[in-house]
Amino acid sequence: MTPLIELSGISKTLKGQGAPRNVLSGLDLTLHSGQSVAILGRSGSGKSTLLSLIGLFDRPDEGRYLFCGKDISRISERRAARLRSDEFGFVFQRFFLLKQLTAAQNVAMALVNGQGWLSRRKRRARIMAALDQVGIAHLAKHRPSRLSGGEQQRVAIARALVRAPRVLLADEPTGALDTETGNLVVDALHASTARGCGLILVTHDHDHAERMGTVLRLGEGKLHQAGPRVRA
Repeated sequence: MTPLIELSGISKTLKGQGAPRNVLSGLDLTLHSGQSVAILGRSGSGKSTLLSLIGLFDRPDEGRYLFCGKDISRISERRAARLRSDEFGFVFQRFFLLKQLTAAQNVAMALVNGQGWLSRRKRRARIMAALDQVGIAHLAKHRPSRLSGGEQQRVAIARALVRAPRVLLADEPTGALDTETGNLVVDALHASTARGCGLILVTHDHDHAERMGTVLRLGEGKLHQAGPRVRA
C-alpha cells in the first residue's frame, strides 16, 4: 500500500539570529493510512520544524517528500495551500477559537473555503458529525467562555476533522491541560485513525506517546525508535 507520507533524507537549517542551526539532518519518516505516530524530543530538537515541513508551511533544504506517492518536495505555495486545505488537519496547543462564535460555528469556519458548495443541511450534518466524533455534540451551541479547556480543545479537533483530512498533525495539543483532560483529548485524536486518518502527535508526555502505534524520538536531526521508558 502506498504510504500517505514518505520523507527521505530530509534536512533543514534554520537561519535567523546568530549562526545557522541544522535541526534536521537526513531524516526519514513513513506514515500510512490509519497509523498513529508519536514524536518525542527535547525542546529545540526540531519537532515543530518537522511538523511545519510535513504540513507544507515550509520546505526542506534537501531530501524528498512524497504524499500519496507524488513528489511534493518543491511545490509552489499555491499548490501547498490547496493541499493543506484539502488533505491536512491541524491541532495546536492553543485552541484558536473565535470567542463570539458557538462551538458549531467555530467548526463551520473550516468549511468556508476549499470544500465546494454544501447545502445548509449537509453543512450542519458534517459539523454535528465532527462534534459527535469528539464527544461534544451536546455542546454545539455553547461559546468558548462556557467550555472547559479540554472541551475547547475538542472543538479545535472537530474543526480539524470536519474536512475529513487524510493526515492529522497535532503539536503539543495537551500541553495546557491537566492529565485527565489530556487523556480525553488524546482519545479523540486517536479515534480518527479508525476512520483511516494518519495521525502524527508531537508531545512531551510519555504516557500519551505510548498510546500511539509507533513512538519515535527526534535527536541529532533524525528520528529513532524510542526505547523502553525507564520508570523511577
